[in-house]
Amino acid sequence: MNWIQALGRKVIERIGALGRAILMLTSALMHVPNPRKGFPLLLAQLYTVGVLSLIIVVVSGLFIGMVLALQGYTILVGYGAEASLGPMVALSLLRELGPVVAALLFAGRAGSALTAEIGLMKATEQLSSLEMMAVDPLRRVIAPRFWAGFISLPLLAAIFSAVGILGAHLVGVDWLGVDSGTFWSVMQAQVSFEKDILNGIIKSVVFAFVVTWIAVYKGYDCEPTSEGISRATTATVVQSSLLVLGLDFILTALMFTK
Repeated sequence: MNWIQALGRKVIERIGALGRAILMLTSALMHVPNPRKGFPLLLAQLYTVGVLSLIIVVVSGLFIGMVLALQGYTILVGYGAEASLGPMVALSLLRELGPVVAALLFAGRAGSALTAEIGLMKATEQLSSLEMMAVDPLRRVIAPRFWAGFISLPLLAAIFSAVGILGAHLVGVDWLGVDSGTFWSVMQAQVSFEKDILNGIIKSVVFAFVVTWIAVYKGYDCEPTSEGISRATTATVVQSSLLVLGLDFILTALMFTK
């Protein structure tokens, strides 16, 4: 019977954690930073979460685009279809790799940092001090970080895709000899805004919502110890990555199948 008790305890704990996460999310959504007081906090978090993630996103996007072009060219040239290199790379980045890889990089870099920062604030009783001064930590700490992550990731995904296409152009046109006009014209003819670009934006928005929600909740709900912060940071990266990949399949099935 001990295993039944342990299972029931785990189920109750998971339900309680889900309830706390939903309550925290509701509070963060209600506390949109206002232009007068909350906007400076939002700008500071946009720099920390978004701008400081630019380097890894740009470098990763560049090399992934270059690899896509190199591998795609070796396959397409065997069929005499090297003119399709541009749309192949663009569709791969806009539909899948841009939102997914940017979200994974964001979870590893910014998501873990958010969890560790909020967890450290909890461990050093900074959140309790705010409550003692009648300052809502959800409004002051959680909401700006949540909205900063929600805004930053779609922009980073767009930058990732754009840089990846430029990297593919460098390899395909300047190295492998694909005609530049053909590269861009065929890409423009094959890429649809509603079917490709807009669906990629929707994916990145969903991923931003999920990754940032997990990151701020894990930090806010972690045990106020160094071991608890470490476990919460690891859980943020693992759970965010798995949810991004799972949601990518679900969204792709909904968007691109009839």
